[in-house]
Amino acid sequence: MKLGAFIVPTGIGASIGGFAGDASYWARKFAENNRLIVNPNVVNAGCFSGITDNMLYVEGYSLDEFFRGKLCLKGVKNNKVGVVFDKGISQGILNVHINTINAVKTIYGIDIIDWDITDEEVGVTFEIDSSNISTGGVNNIQTVVNSAKRLIAKGAEAIAIVCKFEESDSDNYSNGIGVDPVGGVEAIISHYVSRELKIPCAHSPAFEDIEIEQRIVDSRCSAEYITPTYLPCILIGLSQAPQLTENEGYSINDLDYLIMPYDALGSIPVIEANKRNIPIYAIKENKTVLNITPDKINLNINIFETYEKLFEYLK
Repeated sequence: MKLGAFIVPTGIGASIGGFAGDASYWARKFAENNRLIVNPNVVNAGCFSGITDNMLYVEGYSLDEFFRGKLCLKGVKNNKVGVVFDKGISQGILNVHINTINAVKTIYGIDIIDWDITDEEVGVTFEIDSSNISTGGVNNIQTVVNSAKRLIAKGAEAIAIVCKFEESDSDNYSNGIGVDPVGGVEAIISHYVSRELKIPCAHSPAFEDIEIEQRIVDSRCSAEYITPTYLPCILIGLSQAPQLTENEGYSINDLDYLIMPYDALGSIPVIEANKRNIPIYAIKENKTVLNITPDKINLNINIFETYEKLFEYLK
């Protein structure tokens, strides 16, 4: 069985994978006959998850380190998951998330060992910058790390993080023409925790307004508009996220190919895969707000018009 990587970077408005699990269909197709590394952005979909047993769920910082050859991915079946909650989350919204944890434990049998509230409010801000890329800031990331450390001391092998987010004006996003406004800062949070603690982690935002949307939204983001919490997909993904090791499990030398959006080719995975002569497939139908296309970089890139054509090619 081959090992592939199917990546859609977060917060860059990808037409496929830039919304809520809308790249899942093709990731699941490629994972039918391959072991497939995916970043959470590919399969996270609120109360749904596109992940399958053949997928390795790896957040961005750890993904970069894997491609650099600095860590390996050791497959697991059922991680012990701990959940960090931002102190800024109100009690009512916290209760909704605790109910979510209990539901996921009951239905999926995921081993969620405990949850912990940060000592201080995290203070998350987010925006779409002048380049139309999702970004933001975190006033107190260390309080998240401290909370995660307490959970690790209790036996947690993966960490889910839930921070309070203020409401956003996301009409463009809900209409399928914008960038996910919170994805960029979510990546900042998970990157930092992964770097500091060398543990699988992922982030889910908590909003105070949990009213279910009654208008029709773009189908690609609809999964996020029918649930008061986005936590289930994070817990499901982390339960089978590979452990990060120095020399056990899959290494970059085991990777057979990398799949990327057509105009998002300036990332570490692309550069490192090219150094190692790992085939890189750019999918033309998947456009982003970036403009790093094959003709602008001096790398060996294989261009396919659609995911379907690449799928048929690799069969």
